[in-house]
Amino acid sequence: MSQHPVGAHPAARPAAPDPADDPVLAAERVHLAVAADCLTRMRTASTAVTDAGVDAWAAERLGAARAERLLALAADPGVPAFFGRIDGGAAVGGNPAAGETFHIGRRHVRDAAGDPVVIDWRAPMSRSFYQAGPADPQGVARRRRFGFAGGELTSYEDEILSADQEPAPLQGPASSRAVGGKGVLSLLRQEIERPRSGPMRDIVATIQPDQDDIVRAPLGESICVQGAPGTGKTAVGLHRAAYLLYTHGGQLARTGVLVVGPNRAFLRYIEQVLPTLGEVDVDQATVADLTARVPVRGVDPPEVAVLKGDARMAEVLRRALWAGVVKPVDSVQVTLAGRKYRVSEQRLRRCVDDLRRAGTGSLDDQQVVHYAAGRERLAMAVAEDARRQQEAGGGSPTDAETRTTARSREVRACCDAVWPAVDAAGLVCGLLSDAGRLARAARGVLTEAEQALLVWSAPPRSVRSARWSAADAVLVDEVAGLLTRTPGYGHVVVDEAQDLSPMQCRAVARRLAAGSLTVLGDLAQATSPWSSTDWAPTLAGLGRPDTPVRPLTQGYRVPGEVLDFANRLLPVIAPGLPSATATRRDAGSLDVRPVTAMAGPLAEVVGRLAAAPGSTGVVCADADVPDVAGMLRAAGLDVAVLADDGSAPERVCVVPAGLVKGLEFDSVVVVEPAAIVAAEPRGLHRLYVVLTRAVSSLVVLHRGDLPEPLAG
Repeated sequence: MSQHPVGAHPAARPAAPDPADDPVLAAERVHLAVAADCLTRMRTASTAVTDAGVDAWAAERLGAARAERLLALAADPGVPAFFGRIDGGAAVGGNPAAGETFHIGRRHVRDAAGDPVVIDWRAPMSRSFYQAGPADPQGVARRRRFGFAGGELTSYEDEILSADQEPAPLQGPASSRAVGGKGVLSLLRQEIERPRSGPMRDIVATIQPDQDDIVRAPLGESICVQGAPGTGKTAVGLHRAAYLLYTHGGQLARTGVLVVGPNRAFLRYIEQVLPTLGEVDVDQATVADLTARVPVRGVDPPEVAVLKGDARMAEVLRRALWAGVVKPVDSVQVTLAGRKYRVSEQRLRRCVDDLRRAGTGSLDDQQVVHYAAGRERLAMAVAEDARRQQEAGGGSPTDAETRTTARSREVRACCDAVWPAVDAAGLVCGLLSDAGRLARAARGVLTEAEQALLVWSAPPRSVRSARWSAADAVLVDEVAGLLTRTPGYGHVVVDEAQDLSPMQCRAVARRLAAGSLTVLGDLAQATSPWSSTDWAPTLAGLGRPDTPVRPLTQGYRVPGEVLDFANRLLPVIAPGLPSATATRRDAGSLDVRPVTAMAGPLAEVVGRLAAAPGSTGVVCADADVPDVAGMLRAAGLDVAVLADDGSAPERVCVVPAGLVKGLEFDSVVVVEPAAIVAAEPRGLHRLYVVLTRAVSSLVVLHRGDLPEPLAG
């Protein structure tokens, strides 16, 4: 999330805005203009690249690569070419050499001679910009941060990191300097508090050392980030994806990167972060998108949804699938190269038994043969037996002739009888429609009462007419994964992972293959009925049980007063979980206001906030959204209602509490906290999420009593 932080050791002075009064600022503006010009030249050079007329495939691939390169180099007038600079003191390892200066930006920029004008923030040389401090200068004498407005450089701020490694003298007025000290650098605080509307911003200019350690973790290492509200966990996960794409571009170009979010509103909110960092070829999806093999038109009762999300359903589905494979009861006659051969019943049984054992091992084991592949191997085994017989008689059938036999009508009929083709949706539909079939597959796994919950009361006439639920779609995806191998990504980022059901975890794990994970979430914000108090079950379900959990507890986004108020819920919803600590406080950031009627005070508060810069989210229980939006519109206020359709939040919008997770607003107005709590079983967890969405101010309006942990 947009942030942040604590310039650990400031020596700060925002420079005068007039370059005539400050030669340092004037010189930096010249460098900014040079960098912009070089970036334009790089883009022009990429546009001019043409193929040599080798062939159509090469031309197509070159065109795709050129288009991707142009997108990566696209100039955003509001995004400066650099945001920081490091000046070297004494040379240390691979860090800046004595007297050298490096500007740090979102992408590498070089001049016509190939010399760097701006260093990419992901390059090894740039790490000291994020990690250096007085205790460990890493060869950096001065770190400079820049302030911008509309892409124009407006100010700068220096931190002197080592008294023993003085940087080269500044030209013009001396920069104020200090060593040590605490607090938030003024430019960093301005970045946190800068009014926001529209998509989420990157935090590349303000990444802190604890976040940088996670961002730069090796590709082969999976990490789980337990991030309290406002600690930037989502941004850290996205920046790690950008770092890995930069560092392992060739490998990940083949295997890809996937970002999984909780809903489409969230994905729309974060969709511009990676493109602003120069990475455009990343897939973003919800679990519903990943498992969209059937049209979802129905909704399960909560207890049924929980049962369908239980990991035991994977075993039930596996049994139901492989129960269709039966022992052959007769031999089969096939034709190979014009001659007929009979494959014995005993030979067929051995083939079926061997292939079935290879595909029906424990769910904890690596599956050797998928169901559909086993069927194809059985057909080939029958053809190979006929080939063996012909070769024993002196014949020499070709590979092509053997493959033709494997596809023949006789062999296909044999496979249909003992290893029938299966449609994933058809299997799930049949299982949930037939109590007897379900009982056979679930014996010893589900109780009779649980089985009764699963069976559809009114079985559909066909697979097409079934009213599939979201949980059903995950079951269909599970069967599809048993039938054939699901293509996997080289790296997967999973946000709000604490809310995934065990079956949803399995759906994500199938997309992971041999790659690595970045798991993001907060156990205190767990609002789903299957949420755990510990990360172990989720990580095991995602296929990476040994993944280390890295906590982020330094809150940069939420003001201290707001965080303190929300943290009153922690002893109830997540006892033992460390609470976040805020890096900034603002005495006017929290207003908890009892009211006798809601319409007037609500319109007054929202009208006042809407008149100021920045975004405002009016959050209420999902069922109350029409009434709240109606009150505001009746008062003449122009407000939108956020929907889970991929649309971005408007500057002022009414937000259902069920969709607010992962979003942020400059100001948040919470309407009737008690109604939010009462709306769902884990209502206090939902309220904790709602209370921690504000960057500048939180107003709580309530007619009834506040929930007990917040009272007083």
